[in-house]
Amino acid sequence: MNTTQRTALVTGASAGIGAAFARHLASQGYALLLVARRTDRLKELADELAAQHGVRCDVFAADLNDPAAPAEIMAYAEKQGIHVDVLINNAGLSGKAAFADTPWPTLAAEIQLMVTALTELCHRVLPGMRERGWGRIINLSSLAAFSPPGASLLYTGIKSYVLSVSQSLDMELKPQGIHVTALCPGFTRSEFHDTMCTRDSANKLPEMLWQEAEEVVREGWDAVMKGKPVCVPGTINKIMASTMRPLPVKLQYHLGNRFNPFKES
Repeated sequence: MNTTQRTALVTGASAGIGAAFARHLASQGYALLLVARRTDRLKELADELAAQHGVRCDVFAADLNDPAAPAEIMAYAEKQGIHVDVLINNAGLSGKAAFADTPWPTLAAEIQLMVTALTELCHRVLPGMRERGWGRIINLSSLAAFSPPGASLLYTGIKSYVLSVSQSLDMELKPQGIHVTALCPGFTRSEFHDTMCTRDSANKLPEMLWQEAEEVVREGWDAVMKGKPVCVPGTINKIMASTMRPLPVKLQYHLGNRFNPFKES
């Protein structure tokens, strides 16, 4: 497969899993459109990958908390003649305070970032993918999507949405050559816990629970290329996910696909 004509859009690309995806895809020969809020970090990464792998790397600074951001990203891509063949919906955060004590604009921004923007970007890249008969979408869910809900947190519900909608999209789009995968990592070494001010608590967790971002990316990319709608990376995480859900993920997927009462025959 000649990937030099294919481009990957990666959100939250300035650090952590997003940056690891950018490095992995560049090493595979994909051109990149890197999106995050920190322009300096994006440009530094783009320069590194262009020099190392000889691929085109465009950057677009955007805050996906802004409802206008998805449309602006795609308008930039169109203006630059970029066709998005791979979408990595990675950008995310988690609330840090009780729901009732958090101002609504903060909660709304969390939903906008991880629900609305993620879904809108999927919708906006699909016309081109369908026209070309090929596409890959990875939506970052979480091991939390398999767990019981946590007090005060929208995060578990949001990641459950991402897990569910990714499977639904994969059912619809796979016959058209488009694979959609919900990537559900557990504890991953990144800046996430520093940003959320939970580093002290995270550092108390057993070493066996942690994965490197590069490991998560390799498993996630392998899964979407093989057409797997759900990827829980790491043996420990797979065991935890299987004990938290009554039915195996694969069985849930096939039952949902087979017995959907709204699916056209």
